[in-house]
Amino acid sequence: MEKRSYPAVYRIVHWAIAVSFVLLIITIFLRSTWMNKYNVAAIIQDQLANTEQHVSEDQAIALAKMIRQPMWDWHIYTGYVLTGLFALRFMLPVFGRMKFQDPMEKGLSRITKFRMWTYLIFYVLVMVSLVTGLLIVWGPKEWKEPLEQVHLLGIYYVLAFIAVHLAGVLKAEFTDGKGIVSRIVSGSDNTEQ
Repeated sequence: MEKRSYPAVYRIVHWAIAVSFVLLIITIFLRSTWMNKYNVAAIIQDQLANTEQHVSEDQAIALAKMIRQPMWDWHIYTGYVLTGLFALRFMLPVFGRMKFQDPMEKGLSRITKFRMWTYLIFYVLVMVSLVTGLLIVWGPKEWKEPLEQVHLLGIYYVLAFIAVHLAGVLKAEFTDGKGIVSRIVSGSDNTEQ
């Protein structure tokens, strides 16, 4: 396997994208589990019932949405950051940085082609998620529901990509790509010392 070096701009963009995805996954996880509007609404209703006050389920859900709104705002802000990072990622090759590799190039090994196609498909799917997310926030209200259904699918490919990515990195680190983790963290290969 070739030993690629990772310049600072590559490492910064890589880790900023990674952190953005982690933050997005955390907000999605919280929204669909503990901070689910129905769970929060039930807690509100139970607590108010203890004080002999009552609210309807619709009122409790409205309160639950208000409680979790700041968390969801973080999802939106992180989506904006990720949109900017992907725009930067796609502009850098124009300046000779972070070139895209062509999976159709002749002479590539099957694993290299697989890796390149995986990234290419991932980039396309992320772009779909970013565009649908932006349209959910800024587009016409009548588009919101169908766009949300497409947007929600993003969690599946993001988790799948992260699993494949980490498996590939670990495989490389322990086989023919030793030092890949050091190079993406610090820019230098600590295995050569």
